[in-house]
Amino acid sequence: MASRKPLVIVTRKLPDVIETRMMELFDTRLNLTDTPMTTAQLVAAVKQADVLVPTVTDRIDAGVLAQAGPNLKLIASFGTGVDHIDLATARQRGITVTNTPGVLTEDTADMTMALILAVARRLAEGERLIRAGKWQGWGPTFMLGHRIWGKRLGIIGMGRIGQALARRARGFGLSIHYHNRRRVPDEIEHALEATYWESLDQMLAHMDIVSVNCPHTPATYHLLSARRLKLLRKDAIIVNTARGEVIDENALARMLANKEIAGAGLDVFEHEPAVNPKLLRLDNVVLLPHMGSATLEGRVDMGEKVIINIKTFADGHRPPDRVIESML
Repeated sequence: MASRKPLVIVTRKLPDVIETRMMELFDTRLNLTDTPMTTAQLVAAVKQADVLVPTVTDRIDAGVLAQAGPNLKLIASFGTGVDHIDLATARQRGITVTNTPGVLTEDTADMTMALILAVARRLAEGERLIRAGKWQGWGPTFMLGHRIWGKRLGIIGMGRIGQALARRARGFGLSIHYHNRRRVPDEIEHALEATYWESLDQMLAHMDIVSVNCPHTPATYHLLSARRLKLLRKDAIIVNTARGEVIDENALARMLANKEIAGAGLDVFEHEPAVNPKLLRLDNVVLLPHMGSATLEGRVDMGEKVIINIKTFADGHRPPDRVIESML
């Protein structure tokens, strides 16, 4: 691949500065309209490309990869999660997969903290009331929410984002608790003053606020099942800026409607971009369009990682953000 510029096909529009640099370095085909590619278009892309640059909404499944041309050797995904790519099939076909870890940590943690505040203090409800012209003035019992100072926050997934959230939450006076596949090192626990719960069930039953910050994998699909959601206290709130599939969305909507859970803040959905209509009817839910990492700075940082991964691979070296490497 080093003897010529690799053919790089990008599935969605990226920040201008990133597209310009990619055009300079590679034989690049951009998606100027930003229209999501159909499965047929993705198949056409993998048949031609040396490098495919998909995003988290492109389903690069076994059916798509089965039709990949012999030149496709790298999928440089624009995003941190890789649950949209069939990694096993990619490995079998000798395709290296990279992602863009680390650069979205602070932005996503910011949004998670914002959702915690928005749900606890009923910010979206108040904003809608103002816009509807229904505000009649201040009153002692009007729009009462709950303070978060002194409450217990349970973080599911204590990776980069979970730890960044914990640092923010401590500043708001929250007590930090977490459940993770593996306990984090002692120095991190001590720095965050975090309490580890080996049992997710036991942690859920004791928390005031629960934040989902783990990736979507077969093991975490509906990790927060109807049974586990029922363990939450009635005055608890839950926020999710990770992946919608981690929560049983129908069960969550039903419990929110029945006031079995006090509130929720959701930036991701199980079948997005479709949103469960039951959620749309509820006032005790803050709904956002998967914008947790949506900062210009973050998107540019992601694009720069994609470029580094492609350039390194094209030069015959191992790209730094490998998720899997070719076995061929």
